[in-house]
Amino acid sequence: MLKKTILVRSLAVAFGGAAVLAAMPAMAQQQSGESVQRVVVTGSLISRTDTETAAPVQVLTAQDIQRSGKTSVAELLVDLAANGAGTLGTGFSGAFANGASGISLRGLSVGATLVLVDGHRVAPYPLSDDSQRSFVDVSSIPFDAIDHIDVLKSGASATYGSDAIAGVVNIVLKKSITGTRVNVEGGNTQHGGGKTTRASFGTGFGDLDSDGYNAFITAEYRRQEAIKVADREGNDWDNRDWRLRGGNNINLGAPVARIDPATGLPVSINGFLTAASTPFLYNPNGVKVNGSAALNAANYQFLDANCNFNKYMSDSCTVRDTAGNIQPRTQNINVMAGFTKKLGADWELGLKASLFRRDSLNNRGMGATFSPSTFAGNTTLNNGVLTAGVNRIANTTFAAGAKVGGGGVTNNLGAAARLYGYIPNVDPTNTLDNTAKTTRFAADIKGTAAGWDINGGAGVTEVKTDIKYSGYIDRPALYSALNAGIFNVMGGNDPAIMASVSPHFTNELSSKLNYIDLIGSRELMQLGQGPLALAVGAHWHKRKQNSPPAAPTLTGQVASTTAFVIGDETNSAIFAELQANPIKTLEAHLSARYDKYDSYGHSFTPAANFKWAPMKQLGFRGGIAKGFRAPNPAEVGNAGSFFTFNAIPDPILCPDGKTTTAGNAITQCAISPPYVQITNKNLEPEKSTSYNLGIILEPVKDLNATFDYYNIEVKNQIVTAAGNLPGFVPTFVRVAPVPMEISDGNGGTVLATPSVGTAAYAMSPYINSGKTKTSGVEADISYRWRLGDMGTLRANLSAAHTISYKQIAADGTVYSLAGTQGPSVVGGATGNPKDRAQFTLGYVRGPLDLSATMNYTSSFSTLDPSVHGTDCASTGLDVGGRTYFQGVDQPAEYCRVSSFTTTNLNVVYKITKDLSIRGAILNVFDKAPPIDVGTYGNATAQTSYNASLHQAGAVGRFFSLGLTYQF
Repeated sequence: MLKKTILVRSLAVAFGGAAVLAAMPAMAQQQSGESVQRVVVTGSLISRTDTETAAPVQVLTAQDIQRSGKTSVAELLVDLAANGAGTLGTGFSGAFANGASGISLRGLSVGATLVLVDGHRVAPYPLSDDSQRSFVDVSSIPFDAIDHIDVLKSGASATYGSDAIAGVVNIVLKKSITGTRVNVEGGNTQHGGGKTTRASFGTGFGDLDSDGYNAFITAEYRRQEAIKVADREGNDWDNRDWRLRGGNNINLGAPVARIDPATGLPVSINGFLTAASTPFLYNPNGVKVNGSAALNAANYQFLDANCNFNKYMSDSCTVRDTAGNIQPRTQNINVMAGFTKKLGADWELGLKASLFRRDSLNNRGMGATFSPSTFAGNTTLNNGVLTAGVNRIANTTFAAGAKVGGGGVTNNLGAAARLYGYIPNVDPTNTLDNTAKTTRFAADIKGTAAGWDINGGAGVTEVKTDIKYSGYIDRPALYSALNAGIFNVMGGNDPAIMASVSPHFTNELSSKLNYIDLIGSRELMQLGQGPLALAVGAHWHKRKQNSPPAAPTLTGQVASTTAFVIGDETNSAIFAELQANPIKTLEAHLSARYDKYDSYGHSFTPAANFKWAPMKQLGFRGGIAKGFRAPNPAEVGNAGSFFTFNAIPDPILCPDGKTTTAGNAITQCAISPPYVQITNKNLEPEKSTSYNLGIILEPVKDLNATFDYYNIEVKNQIVTAAGNLPGFVPTFVRVAPVPMEISDGNGGTVLATPSVGTAAYAMSPYINSGKTKTSGVEADISYRWRLGDMGTLRANLSAAHTISYKQIAADGTVYSLAGTQGPSVVGGATGNPKDRAQFTLGYVRGPLDLSATMNYTSSFSTLDPSVHGTDCASTGLDVGGRTYFQGVDQPAEYCRVSSFTTTNLNVVYKITKDLSIRGAILNVFDKAPPIDVGTYGNATAQTSYNASLHQAGAVGRFFSLGLTYQF
């Protein structure tokens, strides 16, 4: 029988690989006279001496974390080979859960990966991913508080309940500290922005074995400055001008998209009318040139000398985005205290209290613009009641000779004129100053009673998020001030007026989860070649989410801010596991769990696993498991949100999608229509069946390898109808029609009022529909070379290959998405590459510890059949909703996203036994991110890279240096 001794943890440190415990098959036999420690491994309830379980578990030790060169847990976990489509990073400024980070094992979204802390549930982030999926924000957890991280890459609902469909990430915090450790470090990027400072302190006293107790406290401070899109502009992936690449100039303030090579005439995708660097008035009823009033200089009145008609039409009055973030500014202040006490016999009590605070400041780019002809109003959603056109302004033009605000500006065009320009003195669009405080109080007790090993725990956890909003516009207040002549369109306005026009407001959101866990295990009898072991347990948790809408959105004073969720759930469960060795080389597990939820009913999830080692050098493992994800408060509670995804032509105002077709409203030929997400109290849980089969190898000493095949099917998925339900045709609620630019069919436009107004919204309810099937192979290989006096060289490869990823719609339509952009409606169109890998090479000799890590992501296409993005000539528009190539065929090269490899280097040198110095270079070769036209998950249309997969390329080469002193 395969066994692993108490040396396993120290061996894991010596190997230094990111997957040592998963890769090392534990062939070493117990040595004579050596004591054996029994431990509970993530994925099982029964303590054991062999930590190589029947399910694959990847372990990141504290030393692995330090050797990574990273400065946050979010940065560390995003590089996991098993982290796939639907992952959430901080580089997506438009994310519903802006500022937070989540992990998506095997590409099944953050909602199908359960994140635990010390083996227990914690409160999820108050803002759900895509306004739907609950997840734990890993960016709030400090580095130096972590003992190790277990990544269970197998379905585990039979042990842990809901959400553990793809696997479990168990972040195990330090249990004790003796002595004092101080760490300081700083770093910066080569190309500007992103300066990072971090300092940590930990101290503790008392030895558990000799004193019977340990008490400790650890604190950490980390600050990371923003990287602006302006810091990287000029790179091909941070450039709005696509003309040299066969596309459009979509720079802010650019009226001309391109020149038609056949006619030599300018072509526009905005009717030649857009807010520019200088505000201007425009007469839409003036004399036309080449069929358009917008091409006649006489119809313009620029309000300062910095721009004129010729400059404007030559795209020389563009606006530089100095607000948008590639990486937002963040700051973390974390404190954790712990106390462990031996109570007598073999009972032990552990107490922990922690406060993790994360501050982030983000936005969606440059500030708001004036409404040139009309303001359609805001749509409010209040306790399920939708109201469109709230605070609508039918006409925002200025009469001939009328004052246009203050400052002596008058309409001199002799006819009613529109005002185009950026509203001065306002913050960037949708600015969120987000402070998230995560508090956790936990008590754990373990011991033995009546032959049972007992483990109990209880905890109170909460995430409280305070958001300060700015950059929103009260349009009625703005136009009242303009018409009253007290708002100057050129700027310099009184702060009191600005507070009325662009109010600053706050909102408080909270997510609470309290839990009780109790597990008992014992050996029942001898069965075959080993004991028959039983574990039984019970779990209870109460979750409450109170994320109300901000007050100004309820009245329609400003547009919607974040999604709102108000609801709770109560879960109680019982579970059990049996473990046996019917023959000497075979270990078998049976487990089952019964969960009861007050939101929908109950679920029963069984599982069976085995591990067979016919010889010392060879082992096999496998299993089958049922799983489920319970509908959460965002899906069945009092909740709602507004969302968009890909671009479409308005089915009435521009049915063929062409701006040149007579009768089409040219601004409606590529819209991202607003949808209102509504809940469904009749939802059933998602259900899954997963299979895994693996091989464990140790052909020679110090060479260890595991290869695991997985196959997962998720049925009854909870999805929004838009983009997921075959045949779903949105029913748009429209505002009243107003005059707009209509194509005359001859390259010009006319000002006319269409038969219907623009789309205000369409409702999209949550439904149970369709299923997802995915399969793949994951490998972990490690080797250690003992070089005698020359030191030790270690290597580790962790790789994941997706064989298949299919979405099956309710009508049976199958969408094959492995290696594509899809499913793009999930998590910001993160992409679905088939291959990801991480290779670590390390060298240790005396005081020197050197590590190099290479992270690889394979290429993938920008197609997404699930949203009908099947034409390589238009994936930027069809999938990403970006107008890079609107009106022209997209070059074939942009139908694929190139592979991406980065290399990180970390060096630690011990100057004395107490003092060490560390230096790191991330992205050593300064690899730029590949262009991905099919994603919208980044920092506005200014950037065309995938922030979830290729963020390291956007940051660029990063240097850091630090000192650690312990005594």
